[in-house]
Amino acid sequence: MATDTPTVTPPGRPGRPGTKNSAADKAAARDVSLRRIGALFAPHRGPLAVVIAIIVASSIVGMASPFLLREVIDVALPDRNVTLLAWLAGGMVAVAAVTAALGVVQTWISTRVGQEIMHGLRTGVFAHLQRQSMAFFTRTRTGEVQSRITNDIGGMQSVVTSTATSVASNLTTAVATAVAMLALSWQLTLISLIVMPPAVVITRKVAAMRRAVTARQQRELADLNVTVEESLSISGVLLSKTMGSGPALTRRFTDSSARLVDLELRSQLAGRWSMAAMQVIFAAIPAVIYLAAGLPFTAGAMSIGTLVAFTALQAGLFRPIMGLLGVGVSLIASLALFARIFEYLDLTVDVDEPQHPAAVDPATVRGHVRFSDVTFAYPGSDSAAVAGVDLDVPAGTTLALVGETGSGKSTLASLVARLYDPTGGRVTIDGVDVRDIALGDLSSIVGVVSQETYLLHTTVRENLRYARPDATDAEIENAARAAQVHDMIAALPDGYDTLVGSRGHRFSGGEQQRIAIARTLLRDPRVLVLDEATSALDTETERAVQHAFDALSRGRTTITIAHRLSTIRDADAIAVVDHGRIAETGTHDTLVANAGRYAALATATVSR
Repeated sequence: MATDTPTVTPPGRPGRPGTKNSAADKAAARDVSLRRIGALFAPHRGPLAVVIAIIVASSIVGMASPFLLREVIDVALPDRNVTLLAWLAGGMVAVAAVTAALGVVQTWISTRVGQEIMHGLRTGVFAHLQRQSMAFFTRTRTGEVQSRITNDIGGMQSVVTSTATSVASNLTTAVATAVAMLALSWQLTLISLIVMPPAVVITRKVAAMRRAVTARQQRELADLNVTVEESLSISGVLLSKTMGSGPALTRRFTDSSARLVDLELRSQLAGRWSMAAMQVIFAAIPAVIYLAAGLPFTAGAMSIGTLVAFTALQAGLFRPIMGLLGVGVSLIASLALFARIFEYLDLTVDVDEPQHPAAVDPATVRGHVRFSDVTFAYPGSDSAAVAGVDLDVPAGTTLALVGETGSGKSTLASLVARLYDPTGGRVTIDGVDVRDIALGDLSSIVGVVSQETYLLHTTVRENLRYARPDATDAEIENAARAAQVHDMIAALPDGYDTLVGSRGHRFSGGEQQRIAIARTLLRDPRVLVLDEATSALDTETERAVQHAFDALSRGRTTITIAHRLSTIRDADAIAVVDHGRIAETGTHDTLVANAGRYAALATATVSR
């Protein structure tokens, strides 16, 4: 119901979640709590404990290999002890087999946990956004929402899936390796670990660089998604073709994609020289160890087997250390992604389920609608869209709202369906404030047909069944007949199984609206809100649909918004809305006789 919705905060204005700049600024500046990230893993303590146990066992078993190697070099080979050599070789194979099997089990459990966390994030964000009011979606780019659910959460996948196990695995391996190295030679161990402090400092700097680049990457990716959403939808393509803006859009997309390439390169190369220098230093350590072992004052202090075993352990130590440092870099860089996701999860819900829903049975609701001193201002607007509105719509009657564009008609109608909540006063149905009715019950009570129809890219039958998943084919066809659209659907090659196409553009505007009318009527609501529901229909079709509405409105409460006054002449009451206030109310004849605002509108309509 966008007709009377005033201009809200435009995309890009700072301070609005979901706008181009504010989301970027918040994502970059927000300090994401590691404790909150850790809470994502809390429901999976059991499987993670098993994984950690497997990792510890695998690390302990793996530490046997260097000692077996030392025995091979120092004992079995010099003594030509074939039996011992066979046992030692068999032990090496057994160690490899056991660690490989444990690795498979560890990967299965950790991947499953990670995917369940990802599933929880995706569904949590989607469900939370479903609860947001219309105000959020009017100020948020659709491509931005899609980017956060797909790209941002997808970018977190490797971190969520592997972080916990990588930390546990590398830490356990590093500790076990360090203990084994100390057992072999504490002097050489000190030489090996002297490079650790500078490695940690360099890693922190690299992580900070990558976090900043990651935040920019996700913003640019969101912009790319917005371009695709706006330019390649049916409406966007139609606009670009008629405006000749295809080349400009292509350049915009190309520039955005080129910036993504540059950011990806910067992300991959951020701190790469520093990390490369660390790898060179780590690789040089064995040479230093060999040199130290060969110096005159240390020569003969240890056996060749011990030296070989130690260098093997030392190489095995640096791998988990580099792994830990790499996980730290990935985790810190991913904080930008977590910030963007948590920003959406932290959005307040303006129109939420009541804490204590009223006991309302939609099947027994009469449909008496009342506006009591209702005032409403759109978020970001300095003035009220409607103010001090009092209207009484008895059950089973028809109220028509008329007025100039932007006067507040659609705003009033949207408050009945609770697309927004009034900032003052109350809207009631049968004396119950709509804010106290469960949203599911309210959607069963109030049916809305707006001037902007939206059809899903599926069959006509499924579009209609969207209103009532349990509806039978006969009920679907009856609703279509009531909306004067059954004959058109039946004449299609595949009848009700015909695909409607993207956003329903396969059909004319009038056909789309009649399908939307049928979809709403299938819910059999006690209160009908018709917001310019026949605006796209030709005169003959409009007359037929209006007759259907007249029949279906018996026993229902109907609130109709129309610019064509001919469609609401027989309404039980007509309210003229002027600048958000009720200027006058009455029947058609009474209002014409009063020669007020309604009479002026009627005269203007006739003159057209």
